[in-house]
Amino acid sequence: MTTKAAPIGIFDSGYGGLTVFKEIVKQLPGYDYIYLGDNARVPYGTRSFETVYRYTLECVEQLFGMGCRLVILACNTASAKALRSIQQNDLPRSKELRRVLGVIRPTAEIVGSYTRSGKVGILATPGTVSSGSYVIEIEKFFPTIEVFQEACPMWVPLVENNEFNSPGADYFIQKNLNNLLGKCPGIDTVVLACTHYPLLISKIRQFLPPHIQIVSQGKLVAQSLQDYLNRHAEIEALCSDGGTIRYFTTESCGNFNDKAAIFLEYPVESEHIEI
Repeated sequence: MTTKAAPIGIFDSGYGGLTVFKEIVKQLPGYDYIYLGDNARVPYGTRSFETVYRYTLECVEQLFGMGCRLVILACNTASAKALRSIQQNDLPRSKELRRVLGVIRPTAEIVGSYTRSGKVGILATPGTVSSGSYVIEIEKFFPTIEVFQEACPMWVPLVENNEFNSPGADYFIQKNLNNLLGKCPGIDTVVLACTHYPLLISKIRQFLPPHIQIVSQGKLVAQSLQDYLNRHAEIEALCSDGGTIRYFTTESCGNFNDKAAIFLEYPVESEHIEI
């Protein structure tokens, strides 16, 4: 009988984190998971640092209250605007061993192995771009890499309204990619710095020159989490291993179930939660 009692918590402001969650479960299928989507208060990308921090902390505390000891912010905006404050200010106050991890660092750590030109493009929400988090984190690991950013405010609505294969998607994707490459024709690697964007990858590939590599986060974050658990036995020992998954949403369960199926490619049954 296992003595572990803590599922791994996965948080996202909306649905995009499901692309990361899908890869985590594929990489680490034996653990118990709780996925929490704050869908009623989406989007986070256009909100202030203070609001994103407050919303994210409320959801992280909710997951802690449900027994989680390790929480993954599967959201670039939350990782950019709230993770550092939670790690430095809030976790030290806890009497229990708790950890919160994000999606930006695992991506920044590996991007140098993709680029040959040393010029990397970032496609992200306006909030992630304005935070400068990718520029800061990549510089820590690869100070010689030049980073060029492009905010794509229409991409998330296209995905969440199931319009990512429409002619309208073509217009916005091509426009943003042209803007990005116009900032530096030497870009040879593009990071999809929003968890919604993997659903647009075929369209993105269509409008990018074939020599440019596309870096998607899901597998990188899953591999990073496995490495983290291997290196931190004290945290891994707290993670329960029953192979169960529960989905919670702050919105209506019907809406969540319908949209989650687009991201996961299989049906889910969610539970409503008030935060």
